[in-house]
Amino acid sequence: YQVIIRGRTIEMPPKEIELLYFLASNPNKVYTREQLLNEIWGYDFIGDSRTVDVHVKRVREKIDTENVNWSLKTVWGVGYKFEVK
Repeated sequence: YQVIIRGRTIEMPPKEIELLYFLASNPNKVYTREQLLNEIWGYDFIGDSRTVDVHVKRVREKIDTENVNWSLKTVWGVGYKFEVK
């Protein structure tokens, strides 16, 4: 699977794309790990909430947000958001 950011094609697994798409579709709204697990992985997901942390980290590693007006932000003690600057 691929996403195109600023004309650059980036290979990503489906869950990383789903996570990025979900957060980008709801800019500046903070989601807890549990909310993201329910939305992306489903209510029947059996695993650790740190799965979200790992996927966010991988997405951040793959995308270059240096010269764009958005980024994936950690809201400490709460969760994550797609921040539009």
